Amino acid sequence: MTAIFTKPQERTRFMRFAVVGIIGAMVDFGVANILVHYFHFSLVVGGTVSFICAILSNFTWNRVWTYPDSRSKPVTRQLMEFTIVSLAGLLIRVPILAFVEPIALRLFEHLPNVFLHLSDEVLATNFTLAIAVIIVMFWNFFANRYWTYSDIE
Repeated sequence: MTAIFTKPQERTRFMRFAVVGIIGAMVDFGVANILVHYFHFSLVVGGTVSFICAILSNFTWNRVWTYPDSRSKPVTRQLMEFTIVSLAGLLIRVPILAFVEPIALRLFEHLPNVFLHLSDEVLATNFTLAIAVIIVMFWNFFANRYWTYSDIE
C-alpha cells in the first residue's frame, strides 16, 4: 500500500486507475440514471446492472492502459479475478445504495434546491451513488493491484 506513496510507477498506475474509474463512474451513473428514472427500476436493481456495465468498461481500460505490462495471466483468468473483486465491491455497494438513499432523500427534501432544479429523487440517487463509488474505488484498486494484476512489479 505504501508503494503508491513511494514509487512513481505506482502513483501513475493509481492515477490511470482513477481515470478509468471516472470513465467507469460515467458509465455507472449514466446507465443507473437511465434505468431508474426512465425505466423505473429500483436503485438496487438499476445500480447493479450499471455496476456490471462499469466492470466491463473498467476491466478493458485497466488491462489495456493501466496495466499493459500484465500479460502473464490469460485474459479470462484476469477477467474472472477482476469480476470477483468487483463482486466483493458490489457486496459493499448494495447496502450503501439500499440504506443511504432513503436518508439522502429525506435530507434533500429539507434542503433548498439549488442544483439546477433537479428533483430530490435524482439528487438523492446521485449522492448515494457517489458515496458508494468512492468507497468501492479504494477496495477495487488495492484488491486488483495485489491480486488481479499481481504479475507485475
